[in-house]
Amino acid sequence: MADARSYIIESLDTGLRLMRLFLTHDTLSVTEAARELDVARSTAHRVLSTLESRGFASRDASGRGYSAGPELVALGRPAGYGPGIRARLQVVLDAAATATGETISTAALIGDQVIITDGRESPHPVRAVLETGRAHPAHATSAGKVLLAQLTTEQVCAIYPEEQLPGVAGPTPVSRDALLSELAGIRTLGRAVSAGEWVPGMSAVAVPLTGSSWRDRLALMASMPADRGGEPELARHAGALRRAAGLLPPPSS
Repeated sequence: MADARSYIIESLDTGLRLMRLFLTHDTLSVTEAARELDVARSTAHRVLSTLESRGFASRDASGRGYSAGPELVALGRPAGYGPGIRARLQVVLDAAATATGETISTAALIGDQVIITDGRESPHPVRAVLETGRAHPAHATSAGKVLLAQLTTEQVCAIYPEEQLPGVAGPTPVSRDALLSELAGIRTLGRAVSAGEWVPGMSAVAVPLTGSSWRDRLALMASMPADRGGEPELARHAGALRRAAGLLPPPSS
């Protein structure tokens, strides 16, 4: 019986090994990829260019490096589902729920969607419903926008290759330029809000929670009926979310 390695397609093997590098590297230059894979620089460049053309790699702003593209991110396991991080998040969720009195959730960005990974539901009779495991359009939610704001412009454009964005509700940004402009403001403020953009009559505010790379970034979000979610309340809740996020215990060694 033939050795299984005799059936290996070398170029495909190189591409798969290169994609695995993005699990441990936030960015890769052509030179770094060639060194890590022990291949010629020209080979690494061709493979990275191929991955970029299929959305598995994205060129960074400098044009000299690559990061994980939206297709690769979509294949990855969402942050926040592992038992370790879920256990660490409990103190954050409890503190945020107590401080705001509203429905609290954590969310991960997967392509152009956000997935709700955990949370606490408000005790108010009229409240936002906690929808753990449900996906929402990232550009129409505060959690999605605060996570998109942590990406580069090039990465956002790779996720949204068309100028027109899907319309969800009245206030939702419907163009990529409008979204990019809003993301710039979010980076300055450190928080994102949505007002009836996903569910009419509901407001939400979100702040970054944890993670320095696409593999483990999470947002912390408070959602509430619009009559309890005006600008003063959202700003106050954002402060409470930041304080709760600061309680996140470090990973156990």
